[in-house]
Parts: sequence; C-alpha cells; structure tokens
Amino acid sequence: MSTVSDTTHEGTVAVSTAPAPSPDDGLSPGELAEKYGLSVSGARPGLPEYVRQLWGRRHFIAAYSMAKLSAQFTKARLGQLWNVMTPLLNAAVYWLIFGVLLGTDHGIDNFIAYLVTGIFVFTFTQSSILAGTRAISDNLGLVRALHFPRACLPISVTLIQLQQLLYSMVVLVAIVLMTGEVPQMSWLLIIPSLLLQSVFNIGAAMFVARVGSKLTDLTQLMPFLLRTWMYVSGVFYSINNVAKHLPHWVSVVLDVNPAAVYIDLMRYAMIDSFTSAQLPHHVWIAAVAWAAVAGVGGFVFFWKAEEQYGRG
Repeated sequence: MSTVSDTTHEGTVAVSTAPAPSPDDGLSPGELAEKYGLSVSGARPGLPEYVRQLWGRRHFIAAYSMAKLSAQFTKARLGQLWNVMTPLLNAAVYWLIFGVLLGTDHGIDNFIAYLVTGIFVFTFTQSSILAGTRAISDNLGLVRALHFPRACLPISVTLIQLQQLLYSMVVLVAIVLMTGEVPQMSWLLIIPSLLLQSVFNIGAAMFVARVGSKLTDLTQLMPFLLRTWMYVSGVFYSINNVAKHLPHWVSVVLDVNPAAVYIDLMRYAMIDSFTSAQLPHHVWIAAVAWAAVAGVGGFVFFWKAEEQYGRG
C-alpha cells in the first residue's frame, strides 16, 4: 500500500493506491525457475545427457590420464620403468614363495608364464580399484572448482592403469617367449580380453569412487580386501587343482570370480598348454556378463550421486 499526498487550499488530502499486481504472483519458486528458464547449478543431468557430456570430455579424459601417468614417477630415478618393474618384482617374489618354497607349481605346465600372466592381469584390476577409491577424494579441488561430469575421474584413473599394463605387456610377452611359448592365432584374443577387463575395471572404479567419496576409511580397508581377492583368484596356483578338495558351490564361486575369469582368458590366449585344452564356454560368457554388470551398474550407481561429489 502506497500513499500519495495532495495539498490544496482546503488542506491536505491523502490518496491511497495499491501496487499493480505482478504476473508472477502465486507462482512457486520451482514454477518461477521453469518460467524464466533457470536451473539448479550443478544439478544431475539425465542419463542420456550425462553420457553425451562425458563423450564431449573425451579429450580431457585422455589428456588428464596422460599427464597423471607422466607425473607419477617424476621423482624416481628410473621413471616410467617402474610401470614394468613393479609387477615384475611382484612376480619374482611370488615365484620364490609359491613356486619354490610352497610348490604350488605342481601340475602346471610353464609355471613362470602362468604366474607372470596372473600377476600382470590381476595388478591391472587391483590398481584400477585402488585408484578409483581415491578418484574423488584426491581431486576435491578440481571437483569444486570446475563443472564437468565427475565420471571423468574414475575413467581417467582406469585408463592410467591400462596404459601401465600395456607397457608391462612388452615384458610379459618377452617372458612368455623366453619360456618356450610361440606366437599363434590365439594371441589375438588378448585384445577382446583386455577390452572386457577394462570395462569391468571402469565400472568397479566408479562403484568404489562413490563409496570412497563418503567413506574415506575405505582407502585403508581396500588393500586388505584386494589381497584376499588375489589369494582366491588362482594367481599363483590352479583353481582346478584346489577345487577337487572343496565343496562344489565353493569351486563354482572360485571359477566365476571375475579376476579369475580374466586371468584365464589371458592365459588361454598366450600359453599353449591352455590353448590346446578346450576353454569352457562359460568363461567367455562370464567375462561378458561381468563387464556388462560392472560397467553399466557401476556407471549408473556413480551417476546417481553426481550432485553430491565435493560437498560436505
């Protein structure tokens, strides 16, 4: 209510006038935002739009992963050679303990190639999950400063581990050749095997990235969980030999374990004693199924918390 005063010779007359009604009167904040095309800053987009935005950042993902990989060993005198030496030294330690001291090589042809293949393949998954656990928490400054699909981060850390594996594959191939294996057509199966494992690793990294962004103690717990996983994945022993003394359901669980599945695919591709034997069809089915479940499930699980990353 506003008041206008008018002065005449007879005195002062007060005239009251009401403000003009606004066309926005009665609209809720949400309706006002919709009317004027406003949106919440940092709101989670729909899944198709999120995928489109992620594809638009593909060059950023590639450049970010290359930069992180280059900077990873800048303070080490041997630099990027540690990408190869770390799994190689692990393989040497496990060969001494399990192959020489404990004798788990019984019944396994070409145990050195068998062991090194298992170590390199499992290290790919192990490192991807460990890095994924810290993908958000280690990049809070970036997350809070810039607006971009947060899925770029767990994808990037997995690509870093994939590049490290590709460096290591040169050494793996050399070791396999030195143990008497000969390249054959089955080696081409390395490509689809790595592609399926990479999709699985990305999905797993996304899953632990969301959990790790809220549960920071997960980074302390994860090494113990992954070490246990390695021990049940047939990295340095034959699951078939052990399964003979276990209940049937336990042997089935060990057999479809995703780490064991991807290790078996790589061994089947590169080691003749595996190639000459008929690889069960369920191994390829399990590899595709794990990649689909982890890839799609992990992506959706991560996307649902898009608005929460970097807050609190």
